[in-house]
Amino acid sequence: MIQIISGVKGKGKTKYLIQKVNDAIKTSSGNIVYLDKNNKHMYELSNRIRLINVKDFPIDNYDSFLGFVCGLISQDHDLEAMYLDSFLSISLVTEDYVGYVLTQLEKISNSFNVDFIISISIDAENIPDEFKDKIVISL
Repeated sequence: MIQIISGVKGKGKTKYLIQKVNDAIKTSSGNIVYLDKNNKHMYELSNRIRLINVKDFPIDNYDSFLGFVCGLISQDHDLEAMYLDSFLSISLVTEDYVGYVLTQLEKISNSFNVDFIISISIDAENIPDEFKDKIVISL
């Protein structure tokens, strides 16, 4: 399953995402990973959530990002969900290829039963049509 939190930069998407992940870990029986572009929110997240600063790794395009995500899933069979903050920055995807990357994440989600909750700095009307029904909140 994919859920999208959309809106332009500075509208509160990260705050909403952090609240959502902290609520989710309370009832989760598996592991949850939070991918971000820095460690800024480390103390806002429950200590049961694994924060990964994607910028610490040599990811230089969206294909290597997708490989990174698959690597995380392959090493943790108890992984239930991945929360992706600042999606455009961490995945190195431009708006032109957002639909492709989201499609690939949806395939990964279906294959490995891992949910993706994605914060993306794009207005809801600019999200590809096939993913508009995945928007849970637009800020």
